[in-house]
Amino acid sequence: MTEWIDGKRVAQRIRDQVAHDVATSFTADTSPGLATVLVGDDPASAVYVGSKRRMVRHLGMRDVHRAVPSDAAQAEVAAVLDELAEDPAVSGILLQLPLPSGLDAAALIDRIPVAKDVDGLSTVSAGLLARDRFGLRPCTPAGVLELLDAEGVKIEGATAVVVGRSDLVGRPMGQMLVNRDATVTVTHKATPDLPAVTREADVLVVAAGVHGLIGPEHVKPGATVIDVGIHRTPAGLAGDVRAAELGGLARRLTPVPGGVGPMTIAMLMANTVKAARWARRLA
Repeated sequence: MTEWIDGKRVAQRIRDQVAHDVATSFTADTSPGLATVLVGDDPASAVYVGSKRRMVRHLGMRDVHRAVPSDAAQAEVAAVLDELAEDPAVSGILLQLPLPSGLDAAALIDRIPVAKDVDGLSTVSAGLLARDRFGLRPCTPAGVLELLDAEGVKIEGATAVVVGRSDLVGRPMGQMLVNRDATVTVTHKATPDLPAVTREADVLVVAAGVHGLIGPEHVKPGATVIDVGIHRTPAGLAGDVRAAELGGLARRLTPVPGGVGPMTIAMLMANTVKAARWARRLA
């Protein structure tokens, strides 16, 4: 029988720990601060940033926000990031993606100091991950590892397959699993005979951004399947996995919604506390 992995429960545990850490390890003057930078007026981005800001305040941290016009030049956005980088009240900086056309997101992300890169997306952060050195990890793949650990899924020695190679999820997910001693294959749109590859996986993480891509033909009996995808459909939210077809086949499966989604913001909050502690060591 397939067990659903309850991301809401695990995310609540992480948020509770963050609130405890903020209350017991910091004062009002030293409380971690998360700076969100929203460029333009994309409605979905505004909703995402709003939810992050509310969580920051709820957990007792400082909410710092910068709204930048959609017609801002690269240098203007860079100046905002540089200001926040120098602000000792700011522990972490989050540049909300996607950016308006004409802006170089990678160059702007690389302006964020590694110790404040709470999204874990800069080139330096990626290098620290690749070398398995201390650093801030991308929130969604870090949340996936938390879910696997919470469920007692064995990672060391497991065969893991990641579907998708984005900088946001797929690439760092593969590296994190390698760092935990899994044997990892990262697949993508050019992978021939995808089901033959994914059927080898004890742990299958799907982050392709393709609705309904993965079905029973892709899944090894008894596998743990983590669905990172989220899509709005006439029937409601759905993922990259055809979950209804995996009942009794997968050992464990994340629902959409309620699986990976709640973990991303929870890990962002945890990264903000981690960044504040890192700043103490650098001071």
